[in-house]
Amino acid sequence: MATRRPAPPAFVCTECGWTTSKWVGRCGECQQWGTVQEQAAKTGIFRQMSPLAPGADRAARPITQISTAETPRRSSGVAEFDRVLGGGIVPGAAILLSGEPGVGKSTLLLEVAAQAARGGRRVLYASAEESQAQVRLRAERTGALHDELYLASETDLATILGHIDEVGPQLVIVDSVQTVASSLSDGAAGQPSQVREVAATLIRVAKERSLPIIIVGHVTKDGQVAGPRILEHLVDVVCHFEGDRQTALRFIRALKNRFGPTDEVGCFEMTGDGIAEVPDPSGLFLGHGSTEPGTCVAIAMEGRRAMPVEVQALTVATTAPNPRRVVSGLDSARVAMVLAVLERRAGYETGKLDIYVSTVGGVRFTEPAADLAIAIAVAASIRNFSVPRTIAAVGELSLAGEVRAVTQAAQRRSEAARLGYQQVIDDRSERLSAALDDVRSRSRSVHPAKKHQSKIDDVPPF
Repeated sequence: MATRRPAPPAFVCTECGWTTSKWVGRCGECQQWGTVQEQAAKTGIFRQMSPLAPGADRAARPITQISTAETPRRSSGVAEFDRVLGGGIVPGAAILLSGEPGVGKSTLLLEVAAQAARGGRRVLYASAEESQAQVRLRAERTGALHDELYLASETDLATILGHIDEVGPQLVIVDSVQTVASSLSDGAAGQPSQVREVAATLIRVAKERSLPIIIVGHVTKDGQVAGPRILEHLVDVVCHFEGDRQTALRFIRALKNRFGPTDEVGCFEMTGDGIAEVPDPSGLFLGHGSTEPGTCVAIAMEGRRAMPVEVQALTVATTAPNPRRVVSGLDSARVAMVLAVLERRAGYETGKLDIYVSTVGGVRFTEPAADLAIAIAVAASIRNFSVPRTIAAVGELSLAGEVRAVTQAAQRRSEAARLGYQQVIDDRSERLSAALDDVRSRSRSVHPAKKHQSKIDDVPPF
Protein backbone atom coordinates (compact mmCIF):
# COMPACT_ATOMS: atom_id res chain seq x y z
CA MET A 1 0.00 0.00 0.00
CA ALA A 2 1.50 3.31 -1.10
CA THR A 3 1.99 5.89 1.61
CA ARG A 4 0.75 9.38 1.10
CA ARG A 5 3.49 11.95 0.95
CA PRO A 6 2.93 15.21 2.74
CA ALA A 7 2.44 18.21 0.49
CA PRO A 8 5.57 20.34 0.07
CA PRO A 9 5.59 23.62 1.96
CA ALA A 10 4.24 26.61 0.01
CA PHE A 11 5.77 30.09 0.04
CA VAL A 12 3.69 33.15 -0.73
CA CYS A 13 4.47 36.80 -1.31
CA THR A 14 2.76 39.03 1.20
CA GLU A 15 2.54 41.88 -1.34
CA CYS A 16 1.09 40.36 -4.49
CA GLY A 17 0.19 36.76 -3.49
CA TRP A 18 2.69 35.05 -5.80
CA THR A 19 3.41 31.46 -4.68
CA THR A 20 6.28 29.07 -5.13
CA SER A 21 7.28 25.65 -3.76
CA LYS A 22 10.67 26.80 -2.55
CA TRP A 23 11.89 29.82 -0.70
CA VAL A 24 13.43 32.67 -2.64
CA GLY A 25 14.63 36.00 -1.37
CA ARG A 26 12.97 37.99 -4.12
CA CYS A 27 9.41 37.77 -5.41
CA GLY A 28 9.24 36.56 -9.01
CA GLU A 29 6.17 38.69 -9.71
CA CYS A 30 6.61 42.07 -8.04
CA GLN A 31 10.38 41.76 -7.63
CA GLN A 32 10.19 42.81 -3.94
CA TRP A 33 12.90 41.62 -1.57
CA GLY A 34 12.04 39.92 1.76
CA THR A 35 8.30 39.59 1.10
CA VAL A 36 8.22 35.83 0.47
CA GLN A 37 7.16 33.84 3.58
CA GLU A 38 6.20 30.25 4.28
CA GLN A 39 2.46 29.56 4.35
CA ALA A 40 1.09 27.59 7.33
CA ALA A 41 0.14 24.03 6.44
CA LYS A 42 -3.53 23.07 6.70
CA THR A 43 -4.37 20.62 9.47
CA GLY A 44 -7.13 18.81 7.62
CA ILE A 45 -9.52 18.81 10.57
CA PHE A 46 -12.42 20.20 8.55
CA ARG A 47 -11.81 17.62 5.82
CA GLN A 48 -12.10 14.80 8.36
CA MET A 49 -15.27 16.08 10.10
CA SER A 50 -18.36 16.61 8.00
CA PRO A 51 -21.03 19.03 9.26
CA LEU A 52 -24.26 17.46 10.55
CA ALA A 53 -27.55 19.21 9.91
CA PRO A 54 -29.62 19.49 13.11
CA GLY A 55 -33.20 18.27 13.22
CA ALA A 56 -36.19 20.55 13.20
CA ASP A 57 -36.63 20.23 16.96
CA ARG A 58 -33.00 21.20 17.60
CA ALA A 59 -32.65 24.00 15.09
CA ALA A 60 -31.24 27.30 16.33
CA ARG A 61 -33.92 29.94 16.83
CA PRO A 62 -33.93 33.62 17.77
CA ILE A 63 -33.83 33.99 21.53
CA THR A 64 -37.00 36.10 21.43
CA GLN A 65 -38.96 33.11 20.03
CA ILE A 66 -37.94 30.68 22.77
CA SER A 67 -40.69 29.91 25.26
CA THR A 68 -40.13 31.10 28.82
CA ALA A 69 -42.61 28.65 30.33
CA GLU A 70 -41.22 27.31 33.59
CA THR A 71 -40.06 23.73 33.55
CA PRO A 72 -42.58 21.65 35.51
CA ARG A 73 -41.39 20.45 38.89
CA ARG A 74 -42.46 17.52 40.97
CA SER A 75 -42.30 17.45 44.73
CA SER A 76 -39.94 14.97 46.30
CA GLY A 77 -42.30 14.60 49.25
CA VAL A 78 -39.75 16.21 51.60
CA ALA A 79 -40.61 19.90 51.90
CA GLU A 80 -37.19 20.99 53.21
CA PHE A 81 -35.46 19.22 50.30
CA ASP A 82 -37.86 20.87 47.84
CA ARG A 83 -37.09 24.26 49.40
CA VAL A 84 -33.39 23.87 48.63
CA LEU A 85 -34.05 22.63 45.08
CA GLY A 86 -36.19 25.68 44.33
CA GLY A 87 -39.64 24.13 44.63
CA GLY A 88 -39.18 20.52 43.56
CA ILE A 89 -37.28 18.18 41.26
CA VAL A 90 -37.08 19.18 37.60
CA PRO A 91 -37.44 16.29 35.09
CA GLY A 92 -34.07 15.40 33.60
CA ALA A 93 -32.13 17.13 36.37
CA ALA A 94 -28.85 15.69 37.61
CA ILE A 95 -28.44 16.41 41.32
CA LEU A 96 -25.21 15.83 43.25
CA LEU A 97 -25.50 15.44 47.03
CA SER A 98 -22.25 15.56 48.98
CA GLY A 99 -21.45 15.33 52.65
CA GLU A 100 -19.09 13.88 55.23
CA PRO A 101 -19.25 10.17 56.08
CA GLY A 102 -21.98 9.37 58.58
CA VAL A 103 -23.77 12.70 58.32
CA GLY A 104 -26.94 11.00 57.00
CA LYS A 105 -26.87 11.27 53.20
CA SER A 106 -28.19 7.75 52.61
CA THR A 107 -30.85 8.16 55.29
CA LEU A 108 -32.05 11.41 53.72
CA LEU A 109 -32.19 9.97 50.20
CA LEU A 110 -33.95 6.83 51.39
CA GLU A 111 -36.60 9.10 52.91
CA VAL A 112 -36.83 11.05 49.64
CA ALA A 113 -37.20 7.78 47.72
CA ALA A 114 -39.92 6.53 50.06
CA GLN A 115 -41.89 9.77 49.92
CA ALA A 116 -41.66 9.86 46.11
CA ALA A 117 -42.89 6.25 45.98
CA ARG A 118 -45.82 7.11 48.23
CA GLY A 119 -46.60 9.92 45.81
CA GLY A 120 -47.16 7.43 42.99
CA ARG A 121 -43.74 7.45 41.31
CA ARG A 122 -41.56 4.43 40.76
CA VAL A 123 -38.11 4.90 42.27
CA LEU A 124 -34.89 2.95 41.70
CA TYR A 125 -32.35 3.12 44.52
CA ALA A 126 -28.99 1.78 43.30
CA SER A 127 -26.72 1.23 46.31
CA ALA A 128 -23.10 0.51 45.43
CA GLU A 129 -21.88 0.66 49.03
CA GLU A 130 -24.39 -1.45 50.96
CA SER A 131 -26.11 -4.74 50.31
CA GLN A 132 -29.84 -5.00 49.75
CA ALA A 133 -30.30 -6.48 53.24
CA GLN A 134 -28.51 -3.56 54.89
CA VAL A 135 -30.63 -1.01 53.07
CA ARG A 136 -33.77 -2.99 53.89
CA LEU A 137 -32.93 -2.95 57.60
CA ARG A 138 -32.51 0.82 57.56
CA ALA A 139 -35.75 1.21 55.60
CA GLU A 140 -37.61 -0.82 58.24
CA ARG A 141 -36.20 1.34 61.01
CA THR A 142 -37.11 4.60 59.28
CA GLY A 143 -40.44 3.45 57.85
CA ALA A 144 -39.35 3.76 54.23
CA LEU A 145 -40.85 0.53 52.87
CA HIS A 146 -43.01 0.78 49.74
CA ASP A 147 -43.78 -1.48 46.79
CA GLU A 148 -42.88 1.24 44.27
CA LEU A 149 -39.38 1.59 45.74
CA TYR A 150 -37.03 -0.75 43.89
CA LEU A 151 -33.64 -1.58 45.34
CA ALA A 152 -30.51 -2.76 43.54
CA SER A 153 -27.02 -3.34 44.90
CA GLU A 154 -24.67 -2.89 41.93
CA THR A 155 -21.23 -1.44 41.30
CA ASP A 156 -21.21 -1.87 37.51
CA LEU A 157 -22.57 1.02 35.47
CA ALA A 158 -23.85 -1.17 32.63
CA THR A 159 -25.87 -3.26 35.08
CA ILE A 160 -27.37 -0.14 36.66
CA LEU A 161 -28.43 1.05 33.18
CA GLY A 162 -29.99 -2.37 32.63
CA HIS A 163 -31.99 -1.96 35.85
CA ILE A 164 -33.20 1.42 34.62
CA ASP A 165 -34.42 -0.16 31.36
CA GLU A 166 -36.12 -3.02 33.19
CA VAL A 167 -37.74 -1.10 36.06
CA GLY A 168 -38.66 2.07 34.14
CA PRO A 169 -38.36 4.41 37.15
CA GLN A 170 -39.34 8.06 37.40
CA LEU A 171 -36.56 8.82 39.86
CA VAL A 172 -33.10 7.22 40.17
CA ILE A 173 -30.75 7.47 43.15
CA VAL A 174 -27.14 6.28 42.79
CA ASP A 175 -25.20 5.89 46.06
CA SER A 176 -22.41 6.69 45.34
CA VAL A 177 -20.71 7.79 42.12
CA GLN A 178 -17.22 7.03 43.49
CA THR A 179 -18.05 3.33 43.98
CA VAL A 180 -19.50 2.67 40.50
CA ALA A 181 -17.18 1.59 37.67
CA SER A 182 -17.62 1.60 33.88
CA SER A 183 -16.04 -0.94 31.53
CA LEU A 184 -15.46 1.85 29.00
CA SER A 185 -12.82 3.44 31.22
CA ASP A 186 -9.62 2.02 32.63
CA GLY A 187 -8.78 2.02 36.31
CA ALA A 188 -10.58 1.18 39.51
CA ALA A 189 -13.77 2.79 40.75
CA GLY A 190 -13.24 6.20 42.28
CA GLN A 191 -10.40 7.26 40.01
CA PRO A 192 -10.93 10.56 38.15
CA SER A 193 -11.40 8.91 34.75
CA GLN A 194 -13.97 6.48 36.17
CA VAL A 195 -15.88 9.18 38.06
CA ARG A 196 -15.98 11.34 34.93
CA GLU A 197 -17.21 8.49 32.71
CA VAL A 198 -19.87 7.28 35.18
CA ALA A 199 -21.20 10.78 35.83
CA ALA A 200 -21.26 11.72 32.14
CA THR A 201 -23.18 8.55 31.26
CA LEU A 202 -25.76 9.02 34.02
CA ILE A 203 -26.26 12.67 33.08
CA ARG A 204 -26.72 11.74 29.42
CA VAL A 205 -29.38 9.19 30.39
CA ALA A 206 -31.11 11.81 32.55
CA LYS A 207 -31.26 14.34 29.70
CA GLU A 208 -32.35 11.88 27.00
CA ARG A 209 -35.17 10.35 29.07
CA SER A 210 -36.16 13.39 31.20
CA LEU A 211 -35.35 11.17 34.17
CA PRO A 212 -34.17 12.96 37.32
CA ILE A 213 -31.11 11.31 38.86
CA ILE A 214 -29.70 12.02 42.32
CA ILE A 215 -26.02 11.13 42.69
CA VAL A 216 -24.25 10.82 46.03
CA GLY A 217 -20.69 12.14 46.10
CA HIS A 218 -17.98 11.53 48.67
CA VAL A 219 -15.97 14.43 50.08
CA THR A 220 -12.31 14.77 50.95
CA LYS A 221 -10.97 15.70 54.37
CA ASP A 222 -11.06 19.35 53.23
CA GLY A 223 -14.80 19.12 52.59
CA GLN A 224 -14.51 19.23 48.77
CA VAL A 225 -16.28 16.76 46.48
CA ALA A 226 -13.89 13.90 45.74
CA GLY A 227 -12.91 13.29 42.13
CA PRO A 228 -12.41 15.67 39.22
CA ARG A 229 -13.75 19.18 39.51
CA ILE A 230 -15.61 18.68 36.24
CA LEU A 231 -18.11 16.55 38.16
CA GLU A 232 -19.60 19.67 39.73
CA HIS A 233 -19.70 21.39 36.33
CA LEU A 234 -21.56 18.53 34.67
CA VAL A 235 -24.48 18.27 37.10
CA ASP A 236 -27.35 20.76 37.36
CA VAL A 237 -27.56 21.01 41.15
CA VAL A 238 -24.87 20.60 43.81
CA CYS A 239 -26.16 20.19 47.37
CA HIS A 240 -24.10 19.80 50.53
CA PHE A 241 -25.42 17.98 53.58
CA GLU A 242 -23.70 19.08 56.78
CA GLY A 243 -24.05 18.89 60.50
CA ASP A 244 -22.20 18.54 63.77
CA ARG A 245 -21.92 14.97 64.99
CA GLN A 246 -22.35 16.19 68.55
CA THR A 247 -25.86 17.41 67.77
CA ALA A 248 -28.79 15.97 65.85
CA LEU A 249 -29.26 19.06 63.68
CA ARG A 250 -28.50 18.79 59.96
CA PHE A 251 -28.52 21.41 57.19
CA ILE A 252 -28.68 20.96 53.44
CA ARG A 253 -27.47 23.82 51.24
CA ALA A 254 -27.46 24.36 47.47
CA LEU A 255 -23.99 25.34 46.27
CA LYS A 256 -25.10 25.35 42.62
CA ASN A 257 -28.61 25.34 41.19
CA ARG A 258 -29.50 25.91 37.55
CA PHE A 259 -33.22 25.87 38.35
CA GLY A 260 -33.46 28.02 41.45
CA PRO A 261 -31.70 30.13 44.09
CA THR A 262 -28.61 29.04 45.97
CA ASP A 263 -29.35 30.82 49.23
CA GLU A 264 -31.97 28.42 50.60
CA VAL A 265 -31.26 26.10 53.51
CA GLY A 266 -33.15 23.00 54.57
CA CYS A 267 -33.18 21.98 58.23
CA PHE A 268 -33.43 18.39 59.48
CA GLU A 269 -33.04 16.53 62.74
CA MET A 270 -31.64 13.03 63.12
CA THR A 271 -33.85 10.90 65.35
CA GLY A 272 -34.01 7.25 66.34
CA ASP A 273 -36.61 6.68 63.64
CA GLY A 274 -34.59 8.30 60.85
CA ILE A 275 -34.48 11.89 59.71
CA ALA A 276 -37.20 14.43 60.44
CA GLU A 277 -37.90 17.82 58.88
CA VAL A 278 -37.66 20.93 61.01
CA PRO A 279 -39.84 23.50 59.20
CA ASP A 280 -39.50 26.07 62.02
CA PRO A 281 -36.15 25.67 63.81
CA SER A 282 -36.65 28.77 65.94
CA GLY A 283 -36.92 26.90 69.22
CA LEU A 284 -33.80 24.79 68.69
CA PHE A 285 -31.34 27.61 69.34
CA LEU A 286 -33.01 29.23 72.34
CA GLY A 287 -32.60 28.48 76.01
CA HIS A 288 -35.37 27.74 78.48
CA GLY A 289 -36.15 31.37 79.21
CA SER A 290 -33.67 31.76 82.06
CA THR A 291 -33.24 35.28 83.44
CA GLU A 292 -29.63 34.71 84.46
CA PRO A 293 -27.26 37.52 83.41
CA GLY A 294 -25.16 36.94 80.30
CA THR A 295 -27.65 35.93 77.62
CA CYS A 296 -28.85 37.79 74.54
CA VAL A 297 -30.84 36.67 71.48
CA ALA A 298 -29.63 37.49 67.97
CA ILE A 299 -31.39 36.91 64.65
CA ALA A 300 -29.23 34.84 62.29
CA MET A 301 -29.78 34.25 58.58
CA GLU A 302 -29.42 30.73 57.16
CA GLY A 303 -29.87 31.38 53.47
CA ARG A 304 -33.12 33.32 53.25
CA ARG A 305 -34.43 31.93 56.53
CA ALA A 306 -34.22 34.03 59.70
CA MET A 307 -33.66 32.15 62.96
CA PRO A 308 -33.19 33.35 66.55
CA VAL A 309 -29.94 32.24 68.17
CA GLU A 310 -29.23 32.71 71.84
CA VAL A 311 -25.70 33.88 72.68
CA GLN A 312 -24.52 33.12 76.20
CA ALA A 313 -21.53 34.62 77.99
CA LEU A 314 -19.90 33.80 81.33
CA THR A 315 -17.19 35.94 82.94
CA VAL A 316 -15.08 34.79 85.89
CA ALA A 317 -12.44 36.83 87.72
CA THR A 318 -8.92 35.42 87.43
CA THR A 319 -5.44 36.22 88.65
CA ALA A 320 -3.70 34.42 85.80
CA PRO A 321 -1.48 36.62 83.61
CA ASN A 322 -3.28 35.37 80.48
CA PRO A 323 -7.06 35.22 80.92
CA ARG A 324 -8.85 32.43 79.10
CA ARG A 325 -11.02 33.06 76.04
CA VAL A 326 -13.19 30.03 75.20
CA VAL A 327 -15.53 30.33 72.21
CA SER A 328 -18.03 27.77 70.89
CA GLY A 329 -20.25 28.26 67.87
CA LEU A 330 -18.90 31.74 67.13
CA ASP A 331 -15.92 33.20 65.30
CA SER A 332 -13.16 33.49 67.91
CA ALA A 333 -11.49 36.33 65.99
CA ARG A 334 -14.69 38.39 66.00
CA VAL A 335 -15.25 37.66 69.70
CA ALA A 336 -11.76 38.95 70.47
CA MET A 337 -12.47 42.10 68.46
CA VAL A 338 -15.81 42.64 70.24
CA LEU A 339 -14.11 42.33 73.64
CA ALA A 340 -11.51 44.93 72.63
CA VAL A 341 -14.22 47.35 71.44
CA LEU A 342 -16.24 46.69 74.58
CA GLU A 343 -13.30 47.63 76.81
CA ARG A 344 -12.01 50.59 74.80
CA ARG A 345 -15.27 52.20 73.66
CA ALA A 346 -17.70 51.25 76.44
CA GLY A 347 -15.47 51.09 79.53
CA TYR A 348 -15.97 47.42 80.43
CA GLU A 349 -12.77 45.90 81.81
CA THR A 350 -12.19 42.47 80.29
CA GLY A 351 -8.45 42.06 80.81
CA LYS A 352 -8.76 40.39 84.25
CA LEU A 353 -11.62 38.04 83.42
CA ASP A 354 -11.89 34.56 81.97
CA ILE A 355 -14.59 34.89 79.33
CA TYR A 356 -16.62 32.01 77.89
CA VAL A 357 -18.95 32.71 74.95
CA SER A 358 -21.17 30.12 73.31
CA THR A 359 -24.35 29.59 71.30
CA VAL A 360 -27.26 27.35 72.28
CA GLY A 361 -27.99 24.19 70.32
CA GLY A 362 -24.58 23.83 68.72
CA VAL A 363 -25.38 26.17 65.83
CA ARG A 364 -22.56 27.99 64.03
CA PHE A 365 -23.15 31.76 64.00
CA THR A 366 -20.16 33.43 62.35
CA GLU A 367 -21.68 36.37 60.52
CA PRO A 368 -20.97 39.96 61.66
CA ALA A 369 -24.59 40.37 62.77
CA ALA A 370 -23.67 38.52 65.98
CA ASP A 371 -21.31 41.28 67.18
CA LEU A 372 -23.88 43.32 69.08
CA ALA A 373 -25.44 40.29 70.78
CA ILE A 374 -21.99 39.13 71.92
CA ALA A 375 -21.21 42.55 73.35
CA ILE A 376 -24.53 42.76 75.21
CA ALA A 377 -24.19 39.22 76.61
CA VAL A 378 -20.63 39.86 77.86
CA ALA A 379 -21.59 43.26 79.30
CA ALA A 380 -24.59 41.72 81.08
CA SER A 381 -22.37 39.06 82.60
CA ILE A 382 -19.78 41.60 83.77
CA ARG A 383 -22.33 44.03 85.31
CA ASN A 384 -24.68 41.25 86.47
CA PHE A 385 -27.92 42.40 84.82
CA SER A 386 -30.42 40.32 82.88
CA VAL A 387 -31.44 41.16 79.34
CA PRO A 388 -35.25 41.07 79.02
CA ARG A 389 -36.58 38.15 76.99
CA THR A 390 -38.46 40.62 74.79
CA ILE A 391 -35.24 42.11 73.36
CA ALA A 392 -33.19 40.83 70.42
CA ALA A 393 -29.98 42.36 69.09
CA VAL A 394 -28.69 42.52 65.52
CA GLY A 395 -25.72 44.62 64.46
CA GLU A 396 -22.10 44.72 63.39
CA LEU A 397 -19.57 46.59 65.50
CA SER A 398 -16.81 48.71 64.07
CA LEU A 399 -13.52 49.37 65.83
CA ALA A 400 -14.74 52.90 66.51
CA GLY A 401 -17.64 51.56 68.59
CA GLU A 402 -20.30 52.19 65.94
CA VAL A 403 -23.24 49.84 65.37
CA ARG A 404 -23.53 49.18 61.65
CA ALA A 405 -26.43 47.83 59.62
CA VAL A 406 -26.38 44.21 58.46
CA THR A 407 -27.81 42.48 55.42
CA GLN A 408 -31.52 41.59 55.28
CA ALA A 409 -32.24 43.73 58.34
CA ALA A 410 -35.95 44.08 57.52
CA GLN A 411 -36.42 40.31 57.35
CA ARG A 412 -34.61 39.86 60.67
CA ARG A 413 -36.84 42.42 62.37
CA SER A 414 -39.94 40.81 60.87
CA GLU A 415 -38.93 37.39 62.18
CA ALA A 416 -38.19 38.86 65.61
CA ALA A 417 -41.64 40.46 65.72
CA ARG A 418 -43.26 37.16 64.68
CA LEU A 419 -41.53 35.38 67.56
CA GLY A 420 -42.70 37.96 70.10
CA TYR A 421 -39.63 40.16 70.51
CA GLN A 422 -40.96 43.64 71.19
CA GLN A 423 -37.70 45.51 70.51
CA VAL A 424 -34.71 44.88 68.25
CA ILE A 425 -31.50 46.65 69.19
CA ASP A 426 -29.75 47.40 65.89
CA ASP A 427 -27.95 50.16 63.98
CA ARG A 428 -30.58 52.69 65.03
CA SER A 429 -28.67 52.94 68.33
CA GLU A 430 -25.68 54.21 66.30
CA ARG A 431 -23.15 53.64 69.15
CA LEU A 432 -22.39 50.60 71.28
CA SER A 433 -22.59 52.69 74.44
CA ALA A 434 -26.10 53.88 73.51
CA ALA A 435 -27.21 50.30 72.78
CA LEU A 436 -25.92 49.08 76.16
CA ASP A 437 -27.59 52.06 77.87
CA ASP A 438 -30.91 51.15 76.26
CA VAL A 439 -30.67 47.47 77.21
CA ARG A 440 -29.67 48.18 80.81
CA SER A 441 -32.40 50.77 81.35
CA ARG A 442 -35.00 48.26 80.18
CA SER A 443 -33.41 45.59 82.32
CA ARG A 444 -33.82 47.75 85.42
CA SER A 445 -37.47 48.44 84.61
CA VAL A 446 -38.20 44.72 84.18
CA HIS A 447 -35.78 43.25 86.75
CA PRO A 448 -35.40 45.70 89.67
CA ALA A 449 -32.04 45.65 91.42
CA LYS A 450 -31.84 43.43 94.48
CA LYS A 451 -30.22 44.37 97.75
CA HIS A 452 -27.82 41.44 97.77
CA GLN A 453 -26.26 42.38 94.41
CA SER A 454 -22.60 43.36 94.47
CA LYS A 455 -21.51 46.96 94.41
CA ILE A 456 -20.08 46.59 90.92
CA ASP A 457 -23.66 46.50 89.62
CA ASP A 458 -24.13 50.09 90.84
CA VAL A 459 -21.18 51.42 88.86
CA PRO A 460 -22.21 53.27 85.71
CA PRO A 461 -21.27 51.28 82.61
CA PHE A 462 -19.36 54.19 81.06
